[in-house]
Amino acid sequence: MRYALDANTLSYILRNTKGVAERWKSEETQGNIVSIPLVAYYEVKRGLLSVNATAKLSALQELCKTIGIDELTIQDANTASDIYSNLKKQGNLIDDADILIAAQVLNRGYTLVTNNANHFDRIDGLNIVDWVE
Repeated sequence: MRYALDANTLSYILRNTKGVAERWKSEETQGNIVSIPLVAYYEVKRGLLSVNATAKLSALQELCKTIGIDELTIQDANTASDIYSNLKKQGNLIDDADILIAAQVLNRGYTLVTNNANHFDRIDGLNIVDWVE
């Protein structure tokens, strides 16, 4: 199984939210791949910088060394553009950051780990799981 962490899941791991960090470690122990989309990393880092959370920033850097960050590609931008267009036509737009994350996840065949399913379930073909439940 391959998972990509949304910004909220990444934040839960950094805060040691009960069950989430354990689930991540369990998935990796089972040989599953867990990664961080570049935009999710950006969302978390900008938030931590804005409140000068230096300890959490250090923890984020260490976590990224362990998990790894998926870079954006032209294919991701093209997929994100298609998602945006489809959602706009439906009158169901979500934030650009979420669209970019979804595009990366779709292009890599990952399952998105998020506690924000109400945004992401608008995107056809996107597999979603919530480790907070």
